[in-house]
Order: sequence, then structure tokens, then C-alpha cells
Amino acid sequence: MRTDIILGGVGGQGILTIAAAIGLAAVNNNLYLKQAEVHGMSQRGGDVQSNLRISDKPIFSDLIPKGGADIILAVEPMEALRYLPYLKKDGYVITNTEPFNNIPDYPEVENILKEIEKLPHKIILDADKMAKDIGSARASNIVMLGAATPFLGLPLEEIEKGVKALFEKKGEDIVEMNIKALKAGYDFAKSKL
Repeated sequence: MRTDIILGGVGGQGILTIAAAIGLAAVNNNLYLKQAEVHGMSQRGGDVQSNLRISDKPIFSDLIPKGGADIILAVEPMEALRYLPYLKKDGYVITNTEPFNNIPDYPEVENILKEIEKLPHKIILDADKMAKDIGSARASNIVMLGAATPFLGLPLEEIEKGVKALFEKKGEDIVEMNIKALKAGYDFAKSKL
């Protein structure tokens, strides 16, 4: 078992929380894990990206080569396009439809989504709306995590444990809201398979 994931987004969108939840699930299942992070100017809405590699065998590099990612998980559509050169031919792109307009010449979202629609394996969802419908706009990153879960090689229950561990200090209400967000994304992705 080996899963190579590129997480992409903009500072403040919760990329590192997604990575931490997956990492906890992997470690709890006695898997090897390597992670590399690139932090842009996150206070100014800069690019944040993480390479996350999970395997049942030792991993020697924390960086994913071009054409090597099983999954690109983008919480912002332009970031999905940015990392397409890293995607395997049979890899999946999971992306939010809602942009984070952090630059003055942000491309037309419709054009970005048209490019992603051309891919053979993709899950495209409005995670922002789904999170708001659940009761917390801040949980859109966990909706995205849920949408990626069918492709991670880890059971949903293990990802749930990772989410619970991350949020348990914030109280049971926050944990339950994030579990709802996780399941909403998971159910959406499963309905598209």
C-alpha cells in the first residue's frame, strides 16, 4: 500500500489540519509517513502546499515527483491546476469549486473548472456551501478531507479518529461538527463513484 498526496490551498484554509488528520490515521495504523510542507505568505493569502506520503514500507523521500501523485487535494480550484503536473495518469483530483480570490488577476473560475472537468478522475464539490449547511463555514477543509477519504487507502473510521484527536480539546460540539463535515464530503465522493 502506498498513497502519495499533494495538498494545495491558500494560507488559512486548513491544509495543515488535513495533513495532520491523515497523518494521525496513518500512524495509528502502523504505516510509514513522510510529509513536506511549503508555506507561502499565508498572512497575505499565499500558496500553502504539502506533500504527504503514506506506505506500509519505508519511505525514503518526503517529496513527490512530477507524475507521482495518487491524489491532488485542493481546497481552492486554481491550486488544483497548479499541481496537475504532479498527478499520475490514473490519479484523482479532489477540488473545491469555490475560489479564494487572493490575487487581482484571478482567472475565471468557470475556465478553471472546465480544465478540471476534462480529467478522467475527479471529485469537484462546493465544500464551502456544504460546510455552511452543516453549521460551520470553517469546516470546509474537513469536507474536502472527507471527499478524499475513499482514495486514501485508510478506512473512514480511522480518518474519523484522526479528526477527533485533532479537535477533542475544543469540545464535543466542535468534534461532532467536524465529523459531520467529514461524512458529508465522504458521502458526496462515494455518490460520484
